[in-house]
Amino acid sequence: MSERVIPLIDHRMRTLTATLPAHQVHATGLLGDGLGRPLRDLRISVTDRCNFRCSYCMPKEIFDNTYTYLPHSALLSFEEITRVARQFAAHGVQKIRLTGGEPLLRKHIEVLIAQLATLRTPEGQPLELTLTTNGSLLRKKARALKDAGLHRVTVSLDGLDDATFRRMNDVDFPVADVLDGLAAAREVGLGAPVNGGPSGLKINMVVKRGTNDDQILPMARHFRGSGITLRFIEYMDVGATNGWCMDEVLPSAEVVARIHAELPLVQLEPSAPGETAERWGYAGADGQHDPTLGEIGVISSVTQAFCGDCNRARLSTEGQLYLCLFATQGHDLRSLIRGGTAPDGSTLPPASDSELASAIGHIWQGRTDRYSQLRASLPPDVAVGNGGKRIEMSYIGG
Repeated sequence: MSERVIPLIDHRMRTLTATLPAHQVHATGLLGDGLGRPLRDLRISVTDRCNFRCSYCMPKEIFDNTYTYLPHSALLSFEEITRVARQFAAHGVQKIRLTGGEPLLRKHIEVLIAQLATLRTPEGQPLELTLTTNGSLLRKKARALKDAGLHRVTVSLDGLDDATFRRMNDVDFPVADVLDGLAAAREVGLGAPVNGGPSGLKINMVVKRGTNDDQILPMARHFRGSGITLRFIEYMDVGATNGWCMDEVLPSAEVVARIHAELPLVQLEPSAPGETAERWGYAGADGQHDPTLGEIGVISSVTQAFCGDCNRARLSTEGQLYLCLFATQGHDLRSLIRGGTAPDGSTLPPASDSELASAIGHIWQGRTDRYSQLRASLPPDVAVGNGGKRIEMSYIGG
């Protein structure tokens, strides 16, 4: 295997100025991008810090004790996040996912959740509020999250074998504590189905061939019939620091085949437009899906692109708007939120709500991102994240 080179690049400085368009883009709830895709899902990173050092996200050799994180003053306040999210809701966003880093490291995160819970769609419906976490602090925070209005939790768990899991998180954190956090989430009611759909509790397992793919079947056996949906994610070429290599990608089709050989599966319909996961239900004795046994999902961002109906935008912890998980640049909304300095040196006041909404709409209307569909035709250095200089997953969330 050839030697890997992990570039030392700070992508946080690669931003585009967010400007007020000449013609106002009104918030009607019907916003579409350059390829006709609606805006329905907003993922908000609330911190760039994490207490794990997973090799596929925040490898220890880069994110060590000398790494400089964003200062607190650079982060959007909860009130600023809520203000931006309100404009996204006016444009049609129906779901907000809080991510990181590790979002539970952001102090008083439940206060933000309570603020977001007051938002409504143009039709007057509350937004679906979800959070992705590594589970390390879930036992401590579960009750406060639920009481604040959180609907769903997704926990990252890359194996049940303790030695494998400690190796993956690279901080020697025990798998038992994550499982205890899952139990706490269920105890407070975060596992209840949302809007008549599947379980409100999900587990994401990033699969790396030769590292933790021996955990696929143990994970499937353990969570089958548990009321928790397990999703397998192909190891992705996100960012430039994780040393991504195609040889370590285990295609989702093989994951499904391994499970189906022991625990028969039947394919299910997507749960919603723009759904990233392909759904498979456990079959009963009659060969049909048995809802009591639950389901799995596979997210095939490498082998089966789902750009065609992608409806997600991402907001970084200090107010940069990204239109794709594989983006190389963000759009600086913070300068609109807080005001700034014009090219001529004059002071610009903070944008009004209608101006902020118009800027967001203008940015989304110009969106044509579809990296996963184009990956195979890109030059090798761009396709593996060196020449492309893509933003890190730890910065804008998965």
